[in-house]
Amino acid sequence: MHHVLHEPYGGAGTGLLSGLPWEAGVDVFFVISGFVMVYSSSRLFAAPAGSLVFLRRRLARIVPLYWTATTCFLLVSAVLPSGVNAPSPTLTQILTSYAFLPWARPDGIIQPIYSLGWTLNYEMMFYAVFSVFLFLPRGRAVAAVAVVLGCVVAAGRVFAPTRPMLVFWSDPIILEFVLGMALALLAVRAVVLPGVARGGLAIVGMALLALMPAETMLIPRFLPGAVCLVAAVVLGPDPRMPGIVATAMARMGDASYALYLVHPFVLRAVTLVWALLALTSLSAALLSCAAALLLACCVAVASFTLLEAPVTRSLSVRTIAARP
Repeated sequence: MHHVLHEPYGGAGTGLLSGLPWEAGVDVFFVISGFVMVYSSSRLFAAPAGSLVFLRRRLARIVPLYWTATTCFLLVSAVLPSGVNAPSPTLTQILTSYAFLPWARPDGIIQPIYSLGWTLNYEMMFYAVFSVFLFLPRGRAVAAVAVVLGCVVAAGRVFAPTRPMLVFWSDPIILEFVLGMALALLAVRAVVLPGVARGGLAIVGMALLALMPAETMLIPRFLPGAVCLVAAVVLGPDPRMPGIVATAMARMGDASYALYLVHPFVLRAVTLVWALLALTSLSAALLSCAAALLLACCVAVASFTLLEAPVTRSLSVRTIAARP
């Protein structure tokens, strides 16, 4: 929704929604990522070759679809440069984009050529640090990762580096991974909050997202609210819902990485159709927003089913076969 608002039809049709903190989705995502890495790696802590298995799994899941999306973006940029609204990349920027290394674009912004990949540059750094300490038991490993990331942020504040990689990786936003890991430790210890407490956390989280002042703290603006929202969900009992709803949500969860990578192509396609049809009414704008969101979800599910899942399965089989 945040990205829809940056498209012409989104800005035209959702003025009332633009005041909501949609950009906090990234912060919620990072907290969830820290949680998932600890929660899903239970059998890898203090296990033989746990670090290698973890990295192979992460690379098998992340790299193929991201490289595909990046290549598609380069092709679109070459064929229809006016459709991407981005400066022409240098060879260095192209190579660093494929390598998940932060690099400054010609306009000075530290982003890969496929701009939303900046979040994956943080993810890959987190995976690298996380994998180093998987030889330890879970609690000690999480503590070690937290200390390292905390020291990186502190060093960035003290020494104020100027190199793009150091500036990028020392951003306090990486502390959201730490708090997600902390929530995972509580969850695996079967800490369950009563419904009233979790409801209160959700309300406080939304209030913090909406009311926290921008860029006036040493921590990311949306960190407190994001942590409260994720805690409200994961520190409760397993949800009970109708089977069809659970299946649909699980399906979209499977396709969430694909949704992250393919939705800009879909939104921009809707923008081109919007311009071609010269639609101006409020109802047409709202319909375009709904169509863009629904179409993005459909394309994401198709991408997951036809590309991501088969490739990941194939690489996972090779990973198992390659275990020492």
